[in-house]
Parts: sequence; structure tokens; C-alpha cells
Amino acid sequence: MLKKLSFLNPYWLWIILALPAFGMMSEALTSTDPKVFKFLLHPTGEFGARMLIISMLATPLALLLKGWRGPRWLKKNRRYFGVAAFGYALLHLLFYVIERASLDKILGEVTDLDIWTGWLAFVIFLPLAATSFDAAVRALGPRWKSVQRWVYAAAVLTLLHWASHDNFEGVGPALVHFGPLIALEAYRIWYWYLRPRNRAQAV
Repeated sequence: MLKKLSFLNPYWLWIILALPAFGMMSEALTSTDPKVFKFLLHPTGEFGARMLIISMLATPLALLLKGWRGPRWLKKNRRYFGVAAFGYALLHLLFYVIERASLDKILGEVTDLDIWTGWLAFVIFLPLAATSFDAAVRALGPRWKSVQRWVYAAAVLTLLHWASHDNFEGVGPALVHFGPLIALEAYRIWYWYLRPRNRAQAV
């Protein structure tokens, strides 16, 4: 399985992850529909959330499916999915700003739950994306993991951003997407902190 996936690392993987974005940008640039940016808000945000979820699934999946090559491959390449999540979030924000077309409209919505959670999630994404490269890993040393742990806050805010959209009409789709991640993270917490251990294991 790992050998079959090896062709995706890294350049083919970048192309595959970017394909939906190319399609959305092409539609935005060529469509004559004045509401095209509004229509593209949901898919850009959804793809951003999906990429974030996939990147975060790597560690708990590797813990649950010990020895399986798929989770190991995902763990090795999760930074690509994380950067893709930021890219789609950036596109989502760009389309939102263009669609609103007014600073007054943007500022008027900034206190809404579904808006400020999105802004805050994006602000957290900025240092995560900026430190996702090898040079940043080397420069930060052990502090790199501390910075990257902020991804959990970004994930919670993204879930709230999606779920609270249109007076919480997004709750169902958001939970469908985030449900597996929540379950796996709960398993991870149970495995490391709550599961019964015999004396030999504790030692």
C-alpha cells in the first residue's frame, strides 16, 4: 500500500490537493454570474475543513491502526494537508471579502458567532502555515510542536464557524465531517490517560 502511495509524495500530492482550488478559481474568473463568489464560499470553506481534518487524523489513526502503512504515510505527509487547509481557508476568506465588497458590511458582521470564529481560526492558521516548512522546524527546535498544537484551537473554531452558519443550519454537515476526528481524539485521550493499566505497564 505504501509503495502504491509513494507516487503522491510530494509533487503529485500537491497537484491533487490543488485541483479543486484550480476549478474554483477558474469558475470565479470566468463566470458571469454576479453571485459566483457567494456560491464558492461554501466549497472553499468545506475543502479547507476537510484538509484540516485529514491532517489531524494522522496521529490518532497511527495509534489505533498500529503497523498499518496508510496511517504512517498520512503522518509523514500531514504537513501537505495542513498547508492545503490554509490555502483553501485563504481562498475562502478572499471570496468572502470580494462577495461582501464593503468594509462596512464586513465590520458589521464581525461580532456574529459564525464570522468571528472564522476570523480567529484564520489568524491561528497564519503562524501554523508560516512554521510548516523544514527551515522553521529547524529554527524553532522543540518549540515547533508547541506552536503546531494551536491547530486544536483552530479546529474547534472551524467547527463552530461551520456549525453556526445560517442560524446553526450547518450543525449536521459539520458534525458529519468532524465526527470521526472527535471520536479518534477521544480514543487517543482514553488510550494515553484513562485506560486501565496493570502494574507492569505502568512501570
